[in-house]
Amino acid sequence: IVPFCGHIKGGMRPGKKILVMGIVDLNPESFGISLTCGESEDPPADVAIELKAVFTDRQFVRNSCVAGEWGEEQSSIPYFPFIPDQPFRVEILCEHPRFRIFVDGHQLFDFYHRIETLSAIDTIKINGDLQLTKLG
Repeated sequence: IVPFCGHIKGGMRPGKKILVMGIVDLNPESFGISLTCGESEDPPADVAIELKAVFTDRQFVRNSCVAGEWGEEQSSIPYFPFIPDQPFRVEILCEHPRFRIFVDGHQLFDFYHRIETLSAIDTIKINGDLQLTKLG
């Protein structure tokens, strides 16, 4: 059920992979997947990576928020991989210097870590116009 908030056992580390499978809604505006350092709202938890699929612009943007400050948004992608009313598979692979993002088995982009302590990244949040089918 979306919005979803779950715990990442042991936090992130190089070699760890997060799998999100779902189905895009029929008339989507956007959906987001965030990896955060805890669930705190006030003050807001640091966001190691926020992935946001925006259907109006056909963008898949990513950013991070450290100590309340959002960084520079990245949005360049070779193609927009999400289709309304269709299933998808997003994999977030944690490597030493970066996250590697795969959609339906194709590497889409890298996002270099802005949070040093990977093990502190222990929460996943998912919201927006999708149905979750599997999380791993």
